[in-house]
Amino acid sequence: MEWWKDAIIYQIYPRSFQDSNGDGIGDIPGIISRLDHLQELGVGAVWLSPVYPSPNDDNGYDISDYKDINPEYGTLEDMDRLILEAKRRGIRILMDLVINHTSTAHQWFEKSRRRIAPYTDYYHWAPAGPDGTLPNNWTGFFAEDCWQWDDVRGEYYLHLFARSQADLNYHCPQVLEEVKEILRFWLDRGVAGFRCDVINLLWKDSLADGEKRLALTGLEHYLSLEGTHDILRQLRQVLDGYRAFTVGETVFVTPETARDLCGPDRGELNMVFSFQHMECDQYFVKWLKRDFRPKRFFEALIKWQRELPWNAIYLENHDQPRSIPRFASEGYWRESGKLLATLLLTLRGTPFIYQGQEIGMVDFDFDGADQLDDVESRNVDRLLSACHVPEGLRWRIIRRTSRDNARTPFQWDDGPNAGFTTAARPWLGVNRNFHFVNLADQEADPDSIWSWYKDLAALRREREVLRRGDFLWLECTHRVFVYRRRLGRESVTVALNFSDRPAWVGRRGTLLRSNYYRDGFDGRLRPWEAVILEDHGN
Repeated sequence: MEWWKDAIIYQIYPRSFQDSNGDGIGDIPGIISRLDHLQELGVGAVWLSPVYPSPNDDNGYDISDYKDINPEYGTLEDMDRLILEAKRRGIRILMDLVINHTSTAHQWFEKSRRRIAPYTDYYHWAPAGPDGTLPNNWTGFFAEDCWQWDDVRGEYYLHLFARSQADLNYHCPQVLEEVKEILRFWLDRGVAGFRCDVINLLWKDSLADGEKRLALTGLEHYLSLEGTHDILRQLRQVLDGYRAFTVGETVFVTPETARDLCGPDRGELNMVFSFQHMECDQYFVKWLKRDFRPKRFFEALIKWQRELPWNAIYLENHDQPRSIPRFASEGYWRESGKLLATLLLTLRGTPFIYQGQEIGMVDFDFDGADQLDDVESRNVDRLLSACHVPEGLRWRIIRRTSRDNARTPFQWDDGPNAGFTTAARPWLGVNRNFHFVNLADQEADPDSIWSWYKDLAALRREREVLRRGDFLWLECTHRVFVYRRRLGRESVTVALNFSDRPAWVGRRGTLLRSNYYRDGFDGRLRPWEAVILEDHGN
């Protein structure tokens, strides 16, 4: 049964969701205490960002032990209880699988650097080049060189991400066997599957110099290679024994390469996160932004809806700025938050809601770089400083792009620290708008963003056409997006106005939903209005 085609999946960033013990850091018991919130929202599965032991150089994506829980978050017993309590509410648990790299604090790395068998070749090691140069000219994802010297081993190790995240070497057969055991460990405990981090980068075909690029020199030696496909097929054999689900974070994929990763006949992933629609406000690297153009955004969505049999639909996650200031309008905060919810929950595919999105949380309101935690943002700041970019401009760039925008604590109520923690100070600052953007207030308001998400989730459950129907785009202009979902003789039309001005659409039908109060639909869309229409003979 492909349960994931009917489910809404909710991403939790555990560090920022709910603190239960007053240390300022979210934890697993805190998540358990909020499961009723997720059940009321209509969530069918929860994806947890990493909860494994970690030095937290990249907030858990640098894993030092795949078969335990970070004491900051709780214990394995807490995790077992979460799986059980979620199941009682009809909610599955998905773990974050980070197997391109481990922390340099992992025992595998500690033994590999000392050449202790069988770990000697678990990582990509290379001697210095001529005259002590780096082994090759590759550059990494976190705005730094991707080679780090290790005095113990007397060689460099490869890290495409932070220097504390050493890339695993899948040319060593034991590495893949270790990963299979990790899958079995968690599946035997009852998890339903995995979100797979940067999963199309696993196989490096060589360590030769790459073609020079402005960013990510060496990309052709590790991006979506056949070796990675083979690894995924082998992992699928383990996963299928548990009927487990996988969704892959896949960088620089096209619809064609995405089909190679998740096509029904490929035996690899169930679906992938693509990035094209998230890159409509970027130039060639994520830190350089251009103004958001709705038509580019619509065209990217149309392309993937038409060319992929099933999509992972998302507008936010732990690595991206919040969606309202990015794609919509804080001036029309309530209306545009509901419009984005309508888009998310009516496209063809599995919708992913990121924590706080359902109440319209927006980017952080920090005053300076000293309030940031994100390692990527700090690296970018250093890189821009080395390029003599003025401090004010550096802050404007980082302010728009930092991953910390999505990592501020969940705003539960208007009490101290937004109800996230009883600690005097949480691990990351709470947005000061929590006095008027919080769940408690929205629960009491039938016109709130939270109420709209609940209503649309219920409508999606009721109407199979919204879950399984075909997608047909009808209108795509510089501010209006209209599409139809059709299943058999049932058909609904969704019309969205991505602008501060009224717009007209040439569609009629019985009004099912509007994010404004209205009795019927006359073809006129108000600013940031979203309508869902029941079609009659169209």
